[in-house]
Amino acid sequence: MVDRGIDFEFLHGEARPLTGTAAASAAAKKAILLFHGLTGSPFEMKKYGWFLHQNGYDVYCYSLPGHGTHEKNIQSATWQDWVDFAQSKYDELRPQYKDFYLSGVCLGGVIAIYLAQKNKNVSAIVSHSTTLFLDGWTIPWYNFMMPLGLNTILRYYYTFPEREPYGIKNEKTRRTIAKLMGKSTIALDNYPLTCVYELLKLSRVVCNDISALKCPILLVHALEDDLTSTKSAKFVYKGASSEIKEYIELKDSYHMVLYDNEKEFVFERSLGFMETYASKQSVVSV
Repeated sequence: MVDRGIDFEFLHGEARPLTGTAAASAAAKKAILLFHGLTGSPFEMKKYGWFLHQNGYDVYCYSLPGHGTHEKNIQSATWQDWVDFAQSKYDELRPQYKDFYLSGVCLGGVIAIYLAQKNKNVSAIVSHSTTLFLDGWTIPWYNFMMPLGLNTILRYYYTFPEREPYGIKNEKTRRTIAKLMGKSTIALDNYPLTCVYELLKLSRVVCNDISALKCPILLVHALEDDLTSTKSAKFVYKGASSEIKEYIELKDSYHMVLYDNEKEFVFERSLGFMETYASKQSVVSV
């Protein structure tokens, strides 16, 4: 049986639909383009994507340039490579649908916001764990020295190791993810300083033009996010020109909200926002 309308590209640059063919359903009127996080892969979006697909959305998610393969590949990828790739997918898919949404986690959320700043026909955005600032509680105490490495040749030689809690508060899920990462099947087990450098450059671009964000947006962020504090999501919420915007703060999750203790709640609220955003007013939910 062919299941149309869900297209996930996983590892090693291979275009591999989650199941069946990657063609959009002729009957579908709405679709969503998902973006994974820094050093991650579409695996991060798999459960979320299936949930949305089962609720009537055509779902697309692809490996960003430099991701899904070897560390050396991400060291040569730039933020412009990421957004150019995202824009090309948007241009390819957007004309096929009446309603078209963007969603992402971490870096993916930042890319979704960037696209919405540049394209005026985005139906809405759902951004999870938006990462504009690296100021979470697991960031090393010597983080203040990062500019020294970022702005010199040192950024090509240093990496931040991925370590406990791997962005996940739920211990059982954390153990599972740690094993998968050890096999290099779903994400890199470190953050090369080069890609951190590119993330922060993209973040500055997005921040400097934040008022250009005008489409409806839902921001979901964990109070205990270990990589980036709520400062990032609150910055977007306060700076966006969107008439319809919502900020939800989670109390029992870390950075990877799509796999943590409140994932079902996150799925439902994300779907609910996309389904009913037109009737919403600017609101904060805590």
